[in-house]
Amino acid sequence: MCGRYGFAPGEFREIKLRFNIGGDMPLFAPRYNIAPSQRAPVIANLEGANRIELFQWGLVPSWATDVSIGNRMINARAETLADKPSFKRLLKNRRCLVLADGFYEWRKEGKTKVPMWFKLKRGESFVFAGLWDAWKQPDGTALRSYAIVTTEPNEVLVPIHNRMPVILSDRDALEWVSGDEIGRALSLLKPFPAELIEGYDVSKLVNNPQNDTADCIAPVEG
Repeated sequence: MCGRYGFAPGEFREIKLRFNIGGDMPLFAPRYNIAPSQRAPVIANLEGANRIELFQWGLVPSWATDVSIGNRMINARAETLADKPSFKRLLKNRRCLVLADGFYEWRKEGKTKVPMWFKLKRGESFVFAGLWDAWKQPDGTALRSYAIVTTEPNEVLVPIHNRMPVILSDRDALEWVSGDEIGRALSLLKPFPAELIEGYDVSKLVNNPQNDTADCIAPVEG
């Protein structure tokens, strides 16, 4: 599962080059505690070009009768994407990339849960594999929303949780968001190499979505 993550954008030009982004970049502030139902930057192929837009986290399918369904669809299991009606129809042309610097998981210690921040050892930003859809709101405008794809955990995450978000290399990311072959896209959904990821304990500030500062990802000693 992935229930919280962060993205503090660095050099926009680098992001545009890495992921072949066209058009203007929207303005968005650094985020250290992105929670479900909030809007966050996503790369999607729109009108034939990769673009960054702010989508809402928590997939609201186009056929939904109520927006609240998004609260239950923040993640999508890689193993069943091709079987679940909510996700199967999105595999062809509604795949997206979710920009991130890291994500949180909670380690159980007795009756308490200790928040941890997981990131790439080299410190660079990356993308999760995602699926998106557009839902017609009562006022007639489109609500674009997304779910993060999860897979089995690698060796770093195994002691912490039985799932992890799918992190894509830059090359695989471009194929995921723009490729035509569904079978090939599904083959990209695997655990990220454990040797490239590290995690450490952080403050319980992250437990409250209203806390959204760099203090959330600061290491906690002891």
